[in-house]
Amino acid sequence: MSKKIDLKKFTPDTIRNFSIIAHIDHGKSTLADRLLEVTGTLSTRTGANKQFLDKLQVEKERGITVKAQTASMIYTHNGTEYLLNLIDTPGHVDFSYEVSRSLYACQGALLLVDAAQGVQAQTMANFYLAFEQDLKILPVLNKIDLPNANPERVIKELDTLFDFTDNDVLTCSAKTGIGIDTILQNIVTGIPAPIAKPEEPLKALLFDSWYDGYRGVICLIALENGSLKKGDMVYLHQSDARYEVLEIGLMYPSETPTEALYAGQVGYIITGMKTIKEARVGDTISHPRTNITPFPGFKPAKPMVFAGIFPVDSSDFEFLADAIDKLTLNDASVSVEKKTSVALGLGFRCGFLGLLHMDVFKQRLEQEHDVSIIATAPSVLYHIDLKHDKGKISIENPSEFPDPATIETIYEPMLSATIIVPKDYLGNILKLCQEHRGVQKDMSYLDEERVLLNYSLPLNEVATDFYDQLKSVSSGYASFDYEQAGHDPSELVKMDILLNGSPVDALSVIVHKSKAQTMGRDLAERLRKIIPRQLFEVVIQAAIGAKILARERVAPLRKNVTAKCYGGDITRKRKLLEKQKEGKKRMKQVGSVSVPQEAFLAILKR
Repeated sequence: MSKKIDLKKFTPDTIRNFSIIAHIDHGKSTLADRLLEVTGTLSTRTGANKQFLDKLQVEKERGITVKAQTASMIYTHNGTEYLLNLIDTPGHVDFSYEVSRSLYACQGALLLVDAAQGVQAQTMANFYLAFEQDLKILPVLNKIDLPNANPERVIKELDTLFDFTDNDVLTCSAKTGIGIDTILQNIVTGIPAPIAKPEEPLKALLFDSWYDGYRGVICLIALENGSLKKGDMVYLHQSDARYEVLEIGLMYPSETPTEALYAGQVGYIITGMKTIKEARVGDTISHPRTNITPFPGFKPAKPMVFAGIFPVDSSDFEFLADAIDKLTLNDASVSVEKKTSVALGLGFRCGFLGLLHMDVFKQRLEQEHDVSIIATAPSVLYHIDLKHDKGKISIENPSEFPDPATIETIYEPMLSATIIVPKDYLGNILKLCQEHRGVQKDMSYLDEERVLLNYSLPLNEVATDFYDQLKSVSSGYASFDYEQAGHDPSELVKMDILLNGSPVDALSVIVHKSKAQTMGRDLAERLRKIIPRQLFEVVIQAAIGAKILARERVAPLRKNVTAKCYGGDITRKRKLLEKQKEGKKRMKQVGSVSVPQEAFLAILKR
């Protein structure tokens, strides 16, 4: 929009910074659209603003929010103009790092709850995130126009879980626009203004950044003190670098240049940063040579799931490295290090916050940066105590597994999981958790219909297909949230895959003792179907140490050596067949089994 905005008239008292937090699919992005329309930031042309803040292609395709997005609007209440900065946050558990980061730039949050589904696992997690940061929380009941909405039941849940009374809860329908004006009035009257000092030296928090092919790195900042004008020199404390501000402005709702930003406001700056490492999320921005105390910065995200990412064509490695660099600028919770694999060549080992996070990262690499990649199966980080005081080691790759004789104890990462499920599906969920080595910690009823479960689950079990199974055994009604809960001792073993007696390093896996037999059979059978027939017999075995758990055989290709023998003595034919058998035996001793890339992927993708 080319509208000229004078930001000088907005003192800290007339600014409100807030975010919308909720469980996945409770209507955050739709509510953001309506707020932008009612305040005149977006035109109200019918159907034009479907999930306006979901800008990424992956968000549009999946219908979920992956990135927190910021937009500013101007709202007049009782004759006073207010500048409202809204941050729309993701709802899925894998992106809770985005939520916690966004809340740093806010003083309040709208806790959105679906009037039909009620409180879900992620509603609770996001409430506590906001509560820990001392934000003013306004509960909002959305989708009250749905035929199966039950506001009375949901308000009772909000009272039981979070102590919100009837009078605290605002009701609305983000889709039809009912109650939007009341929400805006409550934002102005209920959420506190930022504590900002315009007369002090500039101090701003860099809380997000992304890469633009034409303008370089764009940084989102929240000003705590002072002001910042176009042409000013700025100093970034963590990067220890200086830049000139080339462009500054508001997200209104897209980048709208202004002359300056003032204390309490949230906006963007472009400084012509060329490399990705310079814009560190959580950094403090000030004018050079001013004495200020920098912000403590954000706690780095702890990756829970690791996967290898390799280019399909090894000559694309540099191209992939550049794409990952640009994407990690926009997603600071991914950890990256270079890695070489026997099977797949040069690539990267990346750490993610969960499986959906990994899946979305992969999709964004392919869509936004046009790279073809192979991603390996997710693995987790184990800690091992060695005997004879040899210390501790951490491993996530089976090839790093030490000799079992030197191991004292193995610790695997655990999760504390919260599952909310209708009571009709309770039996299925209990069975599923038991199959995945879960230990029940607590079980309570939210109301007559829904049960709240607390489980301790090994991350290794959740990292493959637990979430999909949970949704399928509960017909999609169960909701799931988790947090890390340290490491517990466990009986884990390394299972080798042998081809004609020799182990293939890239095919080994780390499994729990109780599941080794079934997994060994499954892998051996899968490999039998993938490994092509060769001129000699291929024996596939799954083994733990010297103990063989499963065996499959790929029969050799045979040439009809007796084709030329018409009649004659039978011993002639026998002699030729014996000669062929001897040759095959010799070949088996010296010939190496050629394993296609699909075989590695079958194991890696489990």
